[in-house]
Amino acid sequence: MRVKYLQKDSNWKERLENIGFGYHTDENGKTYWVEDYYYSISEKEADQIHNATEELWEMCLNAVEHVIANNRLDEFKIPSFIQPYLIETWENDVPSLYGRFDFALDERNQLKLLEFNADTPTSLFECGVVQWLWMENYFGDSKDQFNSVHDKLIETWRELKPHLKGQTLHFTCVKESLEDLTNLEYLRDTAIQAGINTKLVYIDEIGWNNVSFEDLEGEDITDIFKLYPWEWMVNELFAYNIKNDELRANWIEPAWKMILSNKAILAVLWELYPNHPLLLETYLHEPKEMTSYVKKPFLSREGANVSVVEEGILKHETFGEYGEEGFVYQKFIKIPKEFSGYGIIGSWIIGQEPCGVTFRESDEIVTTNKSRFVPHIIE
Repeated sequence: MRVKYLQKDSNWKERLENIGFGYHTDENGKTYWVEDYYYSISEKEADQIHNATEELWEMCLNAVEHVIANNRLDEFKIPSFIQPYLIETWENDVPSLYGRFDFALDERNQLKLLEFNADTPTSLFECGVVQWLWMENYFGDSKDQFNSVHDKLIETWRELKPHLKGQTLHFTCVKESLEDLTNLEYLRDTAIQAGINTKLVYIDEIGWNNVSFEDLEGEDITDIFKLYPWEWMVNELFAYNIKNDELRANWIEPAWKMILSNKAILAVLWELYPNHPLLLETYLHEPKEMTSYVKKPFLSREGANVSVVEEGILKHETFGEYGEEGFVYQKFIKIPKEFSGYGIIGSWIIGQEPCGVTFRESDEIVTTNKSRFVPHIIE
């Protein structure tokens, strides 16, 4: 993998905004979307990412079964009141749409799993639409990407359609986030293209009529895609009504994804697959013999409250609101740094298939919400 530069168009911001991409630059003028360089990857490297994603997905499903069969939900700090419902969604095969594995390359160019964004991963619009149109703008049809995200979303919605309980699939997120709303509306658009009737309802507009959930117009919610984390939902009053919902609404992602979106799963994977080449040694308690590690909260998002320790010395840390729920301790690896920054690889799985690559890049070793999105090309 190499970084390659190009001369960016003078009208690049206008081009992005015309397709609905309004957060390419933050409020301080710092670029989130990288227009003038990209990651060049080979077909062999693309195949490597595809195969690793496919294998890890199967490992993760086995890990969910292990956690449930061995009554380990308390270790994940999942509230007891929601546990029976979570188990029910797993046993009833409640459908899942997507997820994103985040990888780093070690010094030997071996992919290593950093974490799995299994519940509410974003940057899907950037991956499926923005970088594809970026490629067409600069290279026409002479180049390709590891990117079938758009088509796979439509295909998966078509597969899920017969399993929906009602005539309308609601979509929800918070009102205040342009990024969340953009990703949600993209997902909603792909569902519409799959022939599904959809409706937007913000998370704080969802009502409860003592029998079922409903939207502002009083329509029953039978199926709902949420870009809102389960760990937030279970700390709110309306979550107690989920198990009392007489319509048993389909929540997508399903509650069993709470296991995979929790970083405790990294330690379980290491237990089940010790020394697997795709995994980093990870524990639920600080091991005395491991002097170089990354300490991560179970539920941390966007790199918050992460500590990087090398040879027993704290080298880097981020701050935030996480940590009370517990930590995992993951072996530290030196991520190769390009001239442009530290890059990590996001690999999307939609339905049951790997289908796209996302590159994020940071000036610091920990990827945060300030990290840049870098497009890629297969060459």
